[in-house]
Amino acid sequence: MAPNSTVTTTLTASELSPRESKILPEVTYRTLWGNFKTPLIWPNIIGIISVHVITIIGFVTFPYFQHKSTFAWCFVTGWAGGFGVTAGAHRLWTHKSYKNRLREWVRDHRVHHKFSESDADPHNANRGFFFAHVGWLMMRKHPEVLRKGKSIDCSDLFEDSVVVFFEKFFWPMKLFWCFIFPTMIPYFCWNETFYWCVMSCIARYVCGLNFTWLVNSAAHMFGNKPYDRKIQPVENLMVSILAMGEGWHNYHHTFPWDYKAAELGNYKVNATTLLLDLFAKIGWAYDLKSPSKQLIQQVIENHGDGTRRD
Repeated sequence: MAPNSTVTTTLTASELSPRESKILPEVTYRTLWGNFKTPLIWPNIIGIISVHVITIIGFVTFPYFQHKSTFAWCFVTGWAGGFGVTAGAHRLWTHKSYKNRLREWVRDHRVHHKFSESDADPHNANRGFFFAHVGWLMMRKHPEVLRKGKSIDCSDLFEDSVVVFFEKFFWPMKLFWCFIFPTMIPYFCWNETFYWCVMSCIARYVCGLNFTWLVNSAAHMFGNKPYDRKIQPVENLMVSILAMGEGWHNYHHTFPWDYKAAELGNYKVNATTLLLDLFAKIGWAYDLKSPSKQLIQQVIENHGDGTRRD
C-alpha cells in the first residue's frame, strides 16, 4: 500500500491556536448532562443549537414555490462552498493529492488519518455518532489530540502564499463570502425579502455543515469495507451524494493520497472529482495522484471484506 504522504513530524507549540496551546489534564468533567472527557464549550453549543433551530423554522415555513430563485441560489452557493471543503481544504491542502496554486482544519484532519478512532482523533467515532458528527465541536479537544497534533508536519502550508493570505484574512473573507454575499445577491438581484435572504443563507450554511459532518460520523459507521476490513471507515452512498463524493471513506482511508477519494470510474456520485478533472484539462490542477489498478486490486484481495463487485 502506498504511504500517506501527508503525515510526517513536528508542529511547534507556537503553531497551535491560542485556545489549544494549553494541553488540558486528562480528567472527567461532570455536568448535569453527564460526564465528559473535556470541558464543554458553551458558546459553541449555544451557537450550533441556535442555527439549527433557525434552519428548522426556515425549512418548515419557507414558501418554496413562490421563491424558486432563492431556493436555487441556495443550491448554487451551497455547492460552491462544499467544493471549497472537498477539493480545497480536504483533497488539496490536507492530502496534497494534486497541486494548485487552513492550518487548524488541515492539521486536525491529518491527525484524524494518522490516529483514526483513538483519543487522538478529533472526532473519534468510537465515542458515538453524535460526538463524531458535531459533539466534538461542543467541547475542548482531548489532550491526546493536542499532544499528537504537535507531531504533525504542517510546514507545507506556511510555504503556500494562498494559505498564508487565507489565514491572515480568514474572518473577513468568511463573513463576506459565506454570509454577506450570499445574502445580498437575492436581495438586490430579484428583490427577495431581507428576512428570507437571511433565513435561506443560514439554512444553506447549516446543511453544508451537516453534509460535511456526515463524513466523520455516518461514513465511519454505516457501510461496507471492500478495501480494508480492519479499519472503521466505510463506503456510504448517501454520504457521497450529499458530500460531493466524500462518502467512499473506506477507500479514502486506504488511499488518502488519491485525488479522486474513490475508485469510481464515473462522476455520478463524485462531483468534486468531476470539477477537478475539468480544472486539470485547463491547467488549474496538475500532478493528480492516483494508485494503479493493480495496486487497488491487490489491496482488495488481501485486505477487503469481499463486498467489492466489478
